[in-house]
Amino acid sequence: KVHKDGNLITDEAIPGIDLMIAIGVIIMLLGFLGCCGAIRENRCLLLIFFVSLLVIFVLLLALGILGAVEEKKVKQEVTRRLVRIINQFFSFQLKCCGLVNGPSDWDKVPDSCRCNATEPNCTSSVYSTPCSTQIINLMEKHMKVVLGIAFSIAILLIFGMVLSMILYCQISRKDTASTA
Repeated sequence: KVHKDGNLITDEAIPGIDLMIAIGVIIMLLGFLGCCGAIRENRCLLLIFFVSLLVIFVLLLALGILGAVEEKKVKQEVTRRLVRIINQFFSFQLKCCGLVNGPSDWDKVPDSCRCNATEPNCTSSVYSTPCSTQIINLMEKHMKVVLGIAFSIAILLIFGMVLSMILYCQISRKDTASTA
């Protein structure tokens, strides 16, 4: 595929797309499982749904804690991975050059690093700010949104677990009452 800029879109240009698709399929299947369990009043399906949501919640919580505790390592890993995918797209879109040390990262400064001297971050007609700094600034700028989304997902998971367990217990009481 080719982006509207004329850049080639490769698997490296869109990291984790397969993982996102897999997660989407799993979430869809879990939703279907929960609906089937509720409609059929099947305790086994509801219990599987509850346990699955609990596992996802624990993983989400663990990743959040790990990300907060290992913030320095996360930044290092982001920088390391960006080395592989840095290209003209980032330089052009984020108005930056190089990854870590700015223009000195390149033996020959690419055209995408060139700028008008009137632009911010532009020294001697080349962007002076490294792309890793721009990307980390962008991530930090949107971190509240990301944390808000993660928190909302966690609340929805807890809500789903509570409702599935309430339904599970009501079905248990109904089954006990009908056999007595």
